[in-house]
Amino acid sequence: MYEISADPARLDVARVHQWLSADSYWAKGRSLDKQRAAIAHSLNFGAYREDTGEQHAYARVVTDLTTFAWLCDVYVDPAARGNGLGTSLVAAVRDHLAPLGIRRILLATADAHGVYAKVGFEPLADPTRWMSLGH
Repeated sequence: MYEISADPARLDVARVHQWLSADSYWAKGRSLDKQRAAIAHSLNFGAYREDTGEQHAYARVVTDLTTFAWLCDVYVDPAARGNGLGTSLVAAVRDHLAPLGIRRILLATADAHGVYAKVGFEPLADPTRWMSLGH
């Protein structure tokens, strides 16, 4: 069993950095300093084994806590995959943000559409309205 917490003091920052900088497709090569800054300026979630307290998953939300949120850096340790932990983590993020009345939570994924669909995410209704700067 896992406990999901938004307490930043519980994060294993070195582990999160290793996961993202070495194993993710979206943050490969991210420096530890950049990861620490991202954590400091975001709402962070960790999933921890109840028996050991060891962190097995991470998610980060960039938000004003009022109108908008961007869910990013969602990562589940490979040894903990396949048991619904990613879905539970994303559901906990959604439920944490719900009382704030945030109108829109966005994310981008190349390969986990099914995980996010299970908790209510769906493709943009009109992607032609969205633009980006950078890549």
